[in-house]
Amino acid sequence: MNNVELLQKYNIPGPRYTSYPTVPFWKNNPLSETEWKETIKKFIHSFEHQEVSLYIHLPFCENLCTFCGCHKRITKNHQVEEPYIDTLLKEWELYKTTFQFEPSIKELHFGGGTPTFFQASELIRLLKRIFNSTSISPETCELSFEAHPGSTSETHLKELYNFGFRRVSFGIQDYDFEVQKAIHRVQSFELVSNVHLLAQKIGYTSINHDLVYGLPKQTMVAFQNTIDLTLQLKPERIALYSYAHVPWIKGTGQRGYSEADLPQDADKRALYEMAYEKLLANGYIAIGMDHFALPNDSLTLAFNTRKLHRNFMGYTTKSTNWMIGLGMSSISDCWIGFAQNDKTVESYQEQVNKGIIPVFRGHLLTETELVIRKHILDLMCHFETQLTENQEFESINLEIIKRLQPLIEDELVIVENGTVQILQKGLPYVRNACMAFDQDLATNVIGQQLFSKTI
Repeated sequence: MNNVELLQKYNIPGPRYTSYPTVPFWKNNPLSETEWKETIKKFIHSFEHQEVSLYIHLPFCENLCTFCGCHKRITKNHQVEEPYIDTLLKEWELYKTTFQFEPSIKELHFGGGTPTFFQASELIRLLKRIFNSTSISPETCELSFEAHPGSTSETHLKELYNFGFRRVSFGIQDYDFEVQKAIHRVQSFELVSNVHLLAQKIGYTSINHDLVYGLPKQTMVAFQNTIDLTLQLKPERIALYSYAHVPWIKGTGQRGYSEADLPQDADKRALYEMAYEKLLANGYIAIGMDHFALPNDSLTLAFNTRKLHRNFMGYTTKSTNWMIGLGMSSISDCWIGFAQNDKTVESYQEQVNKGIIPVFRGHLLTETELVIRKHILDLMCHFETQLTENQEFESINLEIIKRLQPLIEDELVIVENGTVQILQKGLPYVRNACMAFDQDLATNVIGQQLFSKTI
């Protein structure tokens, strides 16, 4: 079977597996604050270490980018900054009270929205209060933030660097003007180059560029130019994401263009394969499902030593069983359970100001789900997993192998001595392999399309 036939066969709707179970199958809806606190305490008693990852959602953007699937609030009113930061600090105090110990923060990431919507002074105020000091060593905590090139000032870069940040991720998407107009994200290469080189001069050691393939109006010639321009700057990391077109979930934001404007199937995959070949030819290492990094970057080192981890922040070098999400719509993960915060700024702030951890839905995992979660995490990070060897999972293993059979026959996956391994030819189909392990997909009748396509 040739590549085009494989694409037609396997390019089906499927989860991205930032969690398992995936959000549409979470069963604790609603999830009460009491249930979540009990889960946290159960987790604390189950794990000795007190290391946490901290994700802070900063949801405000001045303009709507029509390709975006994130939870955000569009506003030009910067008076929202101070009260939102105050609420984040109150939420953090609520968690620390629940922990009944001072957690050790292993990594902290500002996501959005647009984190650089906020003044640098407000971000530093937040950080100082969280760490209760004026600085923190990057050797003990990896600090990173997402940035819009158009709103990232020298002050942002210097103040965050002085606090200890060494990683920054710039949202680029594409340099073609027609694509930028379609997605409402116009920014020149000169603008990006200036802020990238400034970050480099200040001392940032790991700069990431987010690129997206499959966007409206995108052509092979134009996207080749985007990759070539990116290689001129040669960031330490590149995230090459597949555009997820899900307007039936995300509302009108992704309706600013016609589906006819989107590259389809083989044409879309060709964009990725062109970028893949160019990046590898220029010294990048392919990591996980959609990341690339230079050989000396910490992401590559984590991949090579099998320490790569994946959570709601994406691929990360720090593996903790415990991720706290602060802010509107943020998701927390204590390995045995997930909880998501209220999805509107007003409701989120109202709950926190009443002294309530503002969760509204989540999922508390069963023993079987914990095993499946580990399998899917291993496949996403290492492209292989060892099937569970006990009688309880014997029937589940047989069903998994049965669902893997088409991938095995197409020489995309191999199963030997209880090890499921995704072969080089099968790497584009890692999400499909994970779907074979997914007990929810196997046992639930899906009445609507919940996910973007896998390729």
